Amino acid sequence: MEEKINAYLNELNNFSPSNLEDIEKFRIRFLGKKGIIQDLFAQLIKVDPDKRKRTGALINDLKNKTIQKIEDFKLLFEVKESKSDSEKDLTRSVDFFDFGSQHPLSIVKNRIINIFSYLGFSVAEGPEIEDDWHNFTSLNFPIDHPARDMQDTFFIEKNPDIALRTHTSSVQVRLMENEKPPIRAIMPGRVFRNEAISARAHCIFHQVEGLYVDKNVSFADLKQTLLYFVQEFFGKDTKTRFRPSFFPFTEPSAEMDISCFICGGKGCNICKNSGWVEILGCGMVDPNVLDNCKINSKEYSGFAFGMGIERITMLKYQIKDLRLFFENDLRFLSQFKSIIY
Repeated sequence: MEEKINAYLNELNNFSPSNLEDIEKFRIRFLGKKGIIQDLFAQLIKVDPDKRKRTGALINDLKNKTIQKIEDFKLLFEVKESKSDSEKDLTRSVDFFDFGSQHPLSIVKNRIINIFSYLGFSVAEGPEIEDDWHNFTSLNFPIDHPARDMQDTFFIEKNPDIALRTHTSSVQVRLMENEKPPIRAIMPGRVFRNEAISARAHCIFHQVEGLYVDKNVSFADLKQTLLYFVQEFFGKDTKTRFRPSFFPFTEPSAEMDISCFICGGKGCNICKNSGWVEILGCGMVDPNVLDNCKINSKEYSGFAFGMGIERITMLKYQIKDLRLFFENDLRFLSQFKSIIY
C-alpha cells in the first residue's frame, strides 16, 4: 500500500497542466467520488492493524498535498487569464468588488452583546466539549434527567461522560468556579442537541446566556434587566410578561414573553393569535448551584437567563425556516448587507 501511495505522490509531483481543463481532469482522478484517494481509504481496512495508522496518515498527506497542488495551479492559471484579459481591452470599466455581509446570526449576536455591555455585562466563553460535572451535575440535573439520554445529547465518551455541550450554562459554572462575586457576564456560543433537523429545530444552534451574582440580587433585578434588553432590541413599546416554569438550575424559574411586535398584541400568525411571543427562559440561580461552585448561597444570590439566537433572529426578521441559517445561500444572506450593528 505504501509503495502505491509513493507512486501516486511521484505522479502528483510531476504533474504539469497546460490549462484549467487539465487541472479539473486531474482533480476528478484523484479527489472524485470514485477517485484514487477514495479508493485508497476503501482499501485501508485490508491493511495490517499495526500499520493502519501510519498508512492512513500517508493517505491524508497525499490528499492534502493534492488539494494544495490543485489550488496552486488554479490560482496560477486564473492570474494568467486575468492578465491576458486586461491586455485585450485597457479601456474597459473597473470591476467593483461585491462586498459580502455579516451572517444574520452574527448580526443579532453582536447586537445582543452590545445591549448587555451597556449594563456592565462582560463576555465569557468556554469549551464546546464538556464533562458531566460542568454540563449536568453542577447545574442540578438529576441522574435520570432526559437530557442525559443518548436521544437528547451527543456523547463522545462514557464513564466518565464527555459530551458536546447542550447549553452555554457550562460556561456559567466555569466562571463561578474561577471568579469571586460580583459576577456579571453573558455567554454567547454554539451548542448541540440530538434533534431531528426541521424548519423549527436543528442539532446545532446558538445561545446567549446571562449570569449576575452578587449580594441582594432579586427577581426584580432580573425583570428590569430583561425589560431593558427587549425594549432596546425590539422597540420601546414592547411589553413583557413572565410565566412560571421549571429549570433544574434556577428556582424560581420563568419563561419570558414579549408583546408581538408584528401585530402590536392584536394577534397574527407570528404570535399564533395570542398577542405574545416567547423569547427566553430565566430565573434565580438555585442555591445548590451556587454551593456546587463554592459560592456561599447564604451570602450571595443571582439570576440567570438564556435565549436562542436563531429564535430571536427568526422573530426579528420574520424568517420561517431555521435551516436557511446553515445553507449559505447567497440569495438569502445578501438581504442583510445593509444591516450593521
